[in-house]
Amino acid sequence: MTRRGVFWQSLLAGGLMLLAAGAAVLAKPTVRAADNRFSLEQAIPEQFGDWQLDRTVIPVAPAPEVLATLNRIYSQTLGRTYVNSRGQRIMLSVAYGGDQSDGMRAHRPEVCYVAQGFEVSAKRREMVRAGALSIATRQLTARQQERIEPITYWMVVGDRVVGSGMEQKLAQLASGFRGVVPDGVLMRVSSIDPSPEHAWQLHAAFIDALYPAIDPAQRRRFFGAPEPGGSVQAAAPAAVAVR
Repeated sequence: MTRRGVFWQSLLAGGLMLLAAGAAVLAKPTVRAADNRFSLEQAIPEQFGDWQLDRTVIPVAPAPEVLATLNRIYSQTLGRTYVNSRGQRIMLSVAYGGDQSDGMRAHRPEVCYVAQGFEVSAKRREMVRAGALSIATRQLTARQQERIEPITYWMVVGDRVVGSGMEQKLAQLASGFRGVVPDGVLMRVSSIDPSPEHAWQLHAAFIDALYPAIDPAQRRRFFGAPEPGGSVQAAAPAAVAVR
């Protein structure tokens, strides 16, 4: 990065810090967006489309130090493995936090997997279709010895999908100016596959099938809301069948 680029990056970061300070003074959140009646177990169906819960697979618990961090950040977590008629398996991990204000930052897979001894690579951003929406996801590959686990994930703060830390901060500030403490969700889809490209196609098909199975009243919580005016960015249709 050039000196000019570093200068503007520093200036932008400084401006964001000042804006955050102003938001803390002018608009201290007083109303929580969290719904105490909300349940991940009930909101995420066990069967949808060609996918159903695989009860033969028991999710592996995270390392104790990682679990302790998750418990500080999130109020509910859900881990499931789904299987389709072709025998393909998808692991779905959902973490919900009732308070995603500045002190409750989401725990990104890039950090979580490294903390468990994985090597993380092939990071990229990709638009993935979810029903009528196109959501900005992050895709990466986690490796540990012979295990290769491609991952697709996204985060929602309030009702906005956020990719970078700056987008997350801006979503927090927008909620703060409205006097609302935002809730947040981290959605992670992964599979064991030596071919990341093949896995990411399967993830896209899974996500597109999950969207219509969610109660319409809950979809914004998991997939975010359309852009103002109802417009969404176009994305290529998700693959229906991945061999």
